[in-house]
Amino acid sequence: MQKEIIIVGAGPGGLASAILLAAAGIRVKILERLPVVGGRTSTIEADGYKFDLGPTFFLYPRVLDEILQAAGTSLRREVELVRLDPQYRILFGSGGQIDATPNLDRMEKQIAVLAPDDASGFRRFLLENRTKLDRMEPCLENPFLGWKDVLNPRLLRMLPMLHPLESVDTYLKRFFKDDRVRLAFCFQSKYLGMSPFRCPSLFSILSFLEYEYGVWHPIGGCGQITRAMARVAERLGVEILLGEPVEEILFADRRAVGVRTKHASHHADAVVVNADFARAMQRLVPNHLRRRWTDQRLARKKYSCSTFMLYLGIEGRYDLPHHSIFIAEDYARNLDDIENRHVLSEEPSFYVQNPCVTDPSLAKPGHSALYILAPVTHQHENVDWNRERARFRELLLRRVAKAGYTDLESRIRYERVITPADWDARYEIYRGATFNLAHSLDQMLHLRPKNRFDEFERMYLVGGGTHPGSGLPVIFESARISSRLLLDDLGLKAPWADPAKAHSSSFEEAYATPAFAQAA
Repeated sequence: MQKEIIIVGAGPGGLASAILLAAAGIRVKILERLPVVGGRTSTIEADGYKFDLGPTFFLYPRVLDEILQAAGTSLRREVELVRLDPQYRILFGSGGQIDATPNLDRMEKQIAVLAPDDASGFRRFLLENRTKLDRMEPCLENPFLGWKDVLNPRLLRMLPMLHPLESVDTYLKRFFKDDRVRLAFCFQSKYLGMSPFRCPSLFSILSFLEYEYGVWHPIGGCGQITRAMARVAERLGVEILLGEPVEEILFADRRAVGVRTKHASHHADAVVVNADFARAMQRLVPNHLRRRWTDQRLARKKYSCSTFMLYLGIEGRYDLPHHSIFIAEDYARNLDDIENRHVLSEEPSFYVQNPCVTDPSLAKPGHSALYILAPVTHQHENVDWNRERARFRELLLRRVAKAGYTDLESRIRYERVITPADWDARYEIYRGATFNLAHSLDQMLHLRPKNRFDEFERMYLVGGGTHPGSGLPVIFESARISSRLLLDDLGLKAPWADPAKAHSSSFEEAYATPAFAQAA
């Protein structure tokens, strides 16, 4: 008899899991709370404008390409991608800028303008982190279900290179002396919602991935990726029910046997949870059933920052880069405000996406769809967003003029604001922590909620709240790990998990990697 699986949530992790499980012959049903697929990787459409709700960078497409190949297709066939050059502009509040480019010669020249002695460190950084990524892949591709997995000899041999007790910023000092240059290679820790002064040094691979494999824009926005994944899943027979929030996970003793919604109970051989981990535990599993991940323990864990968002439909165009990152002059104070003091900075860092310079389809003719993000504290009693929303909006609109977006407010024709309170209440994200559990050393590997959730039988986790962590590439990897464990537990073979076929992606052919070619 064909096995049946329920997936809670049609975010990127849930959709990837559905594709992999359906490709292995499983009958899959996805129940999604929202009326659209994608979760935070979905699209806001209004008044002729389109905005990515959450992620706007698409990095390391190889993982998704391999998942789609399991379904008999490829990323190239399903989504049109454009590699950006420059990848983004970094503006430093303390002075200077870098237009980050995968062209190594041009990148070295830009570094030399800021800090002549640091230019030679760029290729050394790439070389060392290419080796680091190669050695880290077992960490990213395999489950960590207990201490024995951490004590794996292969992992222990990696530790000297990973420098686990160093921060990303400290690690980068061996390549770059100038504070600004280091920030150009460690601000990416914000993709995990963490400070580069606290984020473990192994995450230096984030900036390496950008130069080695590119920063990509999917035509139509990142929401097109999850839409394409949903189409592929449905071609495999996956049933996707939208606007159908799960109210409870059903258990027989301590085995997950299905879910209940407002309209029906759905029974299955296993349940995969793609919702925000902490909120899913609160909402879907009674506290008295949880032995380890109780409400009390969840409250004690460390959570990432949140984000204040402005989605602006603008009359006219700005001849500015697709992505701009402005790093506050006192960046350390800005991060301390976010992570420790839990207050709003008066001089926040911010990010602006100006995608119509690459993709005019995102706005009506002659207009722009701007996406503005400021990292802020997650939900905390120190900040009342009912009082601060309007003030912080005005502050942020003034700040973005520093990135060249002058005369902005008079050109706004559509506006939407999302605060941490909105992420919490409207999008069901615990404390509005948009990057989930923090990626500190005491919340990584086997110390993170496990892919095969150890509280209950036949319950599996995917997404940023489990191993390997946040960010689209590792969320896709979590889907591969959890799907492989699930199939093993059902006594089934994952045809796409054949070691002989590992990394058989056509990615390198479909999407050239000039940085690799130059530095090899």
